Amino acid sequence: MKPATLRAWSKVHTWSSLVCTLFMLILALTGLPLVFHDEIDGIGKPERIERWNDAELVTLDRAITAALALEPGAVPIYLSFDEDRPVVNLTSGPVGDAPETAMRFHPIDRRTAAPPQGEAPGGGVMDVVLDLHKDLLLGTVGEYFVGAIGLCFVLALVSGVVLYAPFARKAGFASVRKAKTARTRWLDWHNLIGGVTLAWALVVGLTGTINTLAEPITAWWRADALAHLARDRAGPIAPYRPGIADAALRNAQAAVPGMRVQFIAFPGAAFSSRDHLAVYLQGATPLTAKLLTPVMVDARTGKVDGVAPMPWYMKALLLAQPLHFGDYGGMAMKLLWAVLDLVSIVVLGSGLYLWLRKPRAARRSRAA
Repeated sequence: MKPATLRAWSKVHTWSSLVCTLFMLILALTGLPLVFHDEIDGIGKPERIERWNDAELVTLDRAITAALALEPGAVPIYLSFDEDRPVVNLTSGPVGDAPETAMRFHPIDRRTAAPPQGEAPGGGVMDVVLDLHKDLLLGTVGEYFVGAIGLCFVLALVSGVVLYAPFARKAGFASVRKAKTARTRWLDWHNLIGGVTLAWALVVGLTGTINTLAEPITAWWRADALAHLARDRAGPIAPYRPGIADAALRNAQAAVPGMRVQFIAFPGAAFSSRDHLAVYLQGATPLTAKLLTPVMVDARTGKVDGVAPMPWYMKALLLAQPLHFGDYGGMAMKLLWAVLDLVSIVVLGSGLYLWLRKPRAARRSRAA
């Protein structure tokens, strides 16, 4: 590689790293507890195996009515299902297309048609940590900013590989020059650890960036593929009709047998249309459970209007979300993600240390 090209890549690596390092440290530090989100939320809660008889559970619509009674005047937006207990979670709002800030969350136990015993609505500390990790507590603007930081991080990784490749060819990969100065040894360790964790860092950086684009990706899908499937009528959002949720689920599972429901989006929701309940079905394996099949059910008649697999960009989004936090392979994968997250903190910190220890004249020449 020519010296001029090497200098250009060095500037790219230096400035892309400096732009993202502080924010990436925040994301890495908040990401570490989020890997164990479920386990942390479960601290202090008794661990018990739930048992129930499906025949004794109240209908979905009765559970929805019970949840709406807690917030008079609200309408259903989403209905999700717990996997290990007969609890449904209703997200409601003043209108079907309400913004996220206006939504409320109400779990209902289908054995009692009431909120689960001992649970209070509202998020905990981990929800605040998630918001800090997702958008730095700045809302949509912060989410896009985090996405831009993710791209800077990926650029820093790629430029680091370009700079390290000539050294690795000459001195050998993972070489540490022990006879050199402390700063040089730190540089070699920085390059070594960064090289070993490169693939993981790229995966986390890219999936994190994809996750910040969830809103525009979903909007594009809704305006494109979902619009053709839904065939909305002109007019207001179809109102919720008691009895329609059970009918929609029954008809959707009949149209796509062998799959189980993950959530239902009501008319007006981002994942539905103005005239349909969108029933999202998933497979039974760890991978197919992340890939959803939407079934569009007419909100007035309960009949299935269409079934279609999600396009590639929505599949990428749905796979990126759990992969970002290592939510695929149980505790073993979570522990691996945690170790790699700690290592990435070392790489980020060592990069900042190397910059601060650089002589001022060298810093000025890099900036020129």
